[in-house]
Amino acid sequence: MDNLSQEAVVVVVTTIVAAFAIVIGTMIPTWVEGVAAQKAIEGMARQPEAAPQLRTAMIIALALLETASIYVLLIVLVLLFANPLLPLLGG
Repeated sequence: MDNLSQEAVVVVVTTIVAAFAIVIGTMIPTWVEGVAAQKAIEGMARQPEAAPQLRTAMIIALALLETASIYVLLIVLVLLFANPLLPLLGG
């Protein structure tokens, strides 16, 4: 790594960080969405008369949880294609 320029090191490090971010940033919201859906389905099974309200609340909650994954994707795309760290090095 001694023969790499500073810009190349920044690109390599941000690519690695972006890979970890997209993995962790999508695994956690997906897991939480599964738990939320599981709890909503359990509630529907226990109280079938409340199923429409539970379904509506679950869909809203899942939409809000999915925004976390979308924000992670946005940040990763910015890091990969419009890296804000490169101008700091004069690249």
